[in-house]
Amino acid sequence: MGAGALVTKSFSKRVREGYSGPVIVEVPCGYLNSMGLPNPGVDEMRNVIVEAKESGVPVIASIFGFDEDEYGEAAEASMEAGADALELNISCPHVSEVGVEIGRKPDIVSRITSNVKSRFKGPVIVKLSPNVTDIVEIAKAAANGGADALTATNTIKAIAIDVETQRPILGGKYGGLSGPALKPIALRCVYELYEQVELPIIGCGGVTCWTDIVEYLLAGASAVQVGSALATREISIFKELCEDLSRYMSTHGFKSIKEIVGKAHTFMDTRLS
Repeated sequence: MGAGALVTKSFSKRVREGYSGPVIVEVPCGYLNSMGLPNPGVDEMRNVIVEAKESGVPVIASIFGFDEDEYGEAAEASMEAGADALELNISCPHVSEVGVEIGRKPDIVSRITSNVKSRFKGPVIVKLSPNVTDIVEIAKAAANGGADALTATNTIKAIAIDVETQRPILGGKYGGLSGPALKPIALRCVYELYEQVELPIIGCGGVTCWTDIVEYLLAGASAVQVGSALATREISIFKELCEDLSRYMSTHGFKSIKEIVGKAHTFMDTRLS
């Protein structure tokens, strides 16, 4: 349908069941999920990657761990299965001792990235969290560790409460907010990163139409991911996005995506003249 690559569900060295339900709830302008990183472990994910490779497009394996070695072992398993690239999930907002607890510490981010780079012979993308004081600091740590690109961003920590039961709705209490509500935050992160970190950026959060893509490109992203939109749209959304983006480029005389990337940083503020 036009997708340029596939990203797997995040997986780890060990099988993990995740949280008891409810694990997802719809909220205004998005979704809250508290899955708890369920996955079948590296052995089963090898089979998933091999099958996904039959699609004919690059497969990016998303991995996580509770320490450097677990990230490294998941990276090796991904390489054996033929993954084309890795995305390091260091930013899950609702699982303790992993995710954002790792992703807010620059020294750990740098070490994990370096370890994975030494064990995976392909591009390594670090998925950043918006739940940090300074996302640029974390991005620079990833760059120092050898990251080839950045994904901005993972979901933002949030909560939903049921007024009748008078308790949090999600089984894990806190969840990650995705969908259109996340886009302005993720877009700001992309904009900041483009100005201060010399790595390609993948925009992630709330992409539902071509204007969302163009905003991310203008802010500095070189590509975007689509996730939550698939909950309400058909798989044909990828074809629609590509066609609509092509029309926008033709209308504005762009011959390449590269001509759009970062263009919002080059304007002249005429309000001061």
